[in-house]
Amino acid sequence: MISEAASEKPTPRHPSPDTHHPRFGIVRNQNLPWETLVRHWAVFEALGFDSIWHADHFQRPSVPDHPFLEGWTLLAALALKTTTPRIGILVTSNTFRHPPLVAKQAVTVDHISGGRLELGIGTGWYKAEHERFGVPFPETPELVGRFEEAVILIDKLLTQDITSFAGAYYQVLDAPFRPAPLQKPRPPLTLGAHGPRMLRFAARYADRWNSYGTTAEIRERNDRLDEACAAIGRDPSAIIRSLYGWTIPMGADPWSSPDAFADVVGRYREAGMTEFLMEAPHEEQFPMMERIAAELLPGLRVG
Repeated sequence: MISEAASEKPTPRHPSPDTHHPRFGIVRNQNLPWETLVRHWAVFEALGFDSIWHADHFQRPSVPDHPFLEGWTLLAALALKTTTPRIGILVTSNTFRHPPLVAKQAVTVDHISGGRLELGIGTGWYKAEHERFGVPFPETPELVGRFEEAVILIDKLLTQDITSFAGAYYQVLDAPFRPAPLQKPRPPLTLGAHGPRMLRFAARYADRWNSYGTTAEIRERNDRLDEACAAIGRDPSAIIRSLYGWTIPMGADPWSSPDAFADVVGRYREAGMTEFLMEAPHEEQFPMMERIAAELLPGLRVG
C-alpha cells in the first residue's frame, strides 16, 4: 500500500517525443571482457543506433556461471566511451539498491554522459541470484509495492532540491539533492511492466514502457496501457512503446537477414511498438548487422 504522501501527482512529463517513427537500439549483455564491450559499443555507435543498453544482474540468467560485470559502474565507464547514443540499463533492479542511491547514480551518469541517460527501473525478477547473493526477494505484492514507491521517490529526488517522503517501505526526511540532473525535469523514466497493476502504474509515470513477449502478449499489454492512460486522462501517445527484442519469445533471430529483421519489426509494429531494443548479435553476425543498419534502418525510421 502506497502512503498518502507517496500518491501525489507525478512530475510533469518531458515534451512528448515523436513516438510514431520507429527508433532502434541495442542491448549488449555485459558477459564479455571490458575491452570487448568497449569495442562493441563503438561499433553500435558508428552504425547509428539510437541507444545502447545493458542489464542489471549479479549473474546472467541464461548462463549464470559465466562472468558478468555490474551494471551502473559499467554504464558510467561506457558513458565516457560514447558521444551520441542514448544510454541506459534495461532495467535497474529495485531490489538491489536503496532508491536514493539509484537517484544519485542516475544524476551522476547523466552528468558524465552529457545528458544522455535513459533511467530504466524494474521490480527485479530473477529469484535465484537473490538467493545466491543474499538479497531479500519479497513476495509479489511487496515486490510491486516497493517498486512503485521507489519510482515515486526517485522522481521526487531528481526534480526537487529538498525531499521528504513517508512511504510504507522507504522514508527520507529533508534530503537535499544536489546537483540536479542535466536533463529537465529529469532523465526520462523507462519502466519495465507486464501485468495489469504495473501497466496502470506505467500509465502514470513512464516516459517509455518496455516489455517483451509474443506479438499477442504485446498487443494485449498495449491495449491495457491505452486503457490505463484513458482512465487518468493521459495521452497514450506520450509514452514510447518499447520492445526488448529477446529472441526466444519473438520466435526469430532478427540478425539472420534483412528480411528477418524487417519481419520482426513489422509484426511488433502492428502490435503497437515503436521502439526496438534488440539483443546484440553474435560477433560473427556483425557484418549482417552493418548491412541492416545501412540498408534497412533509414527506411524503417521514416516508415
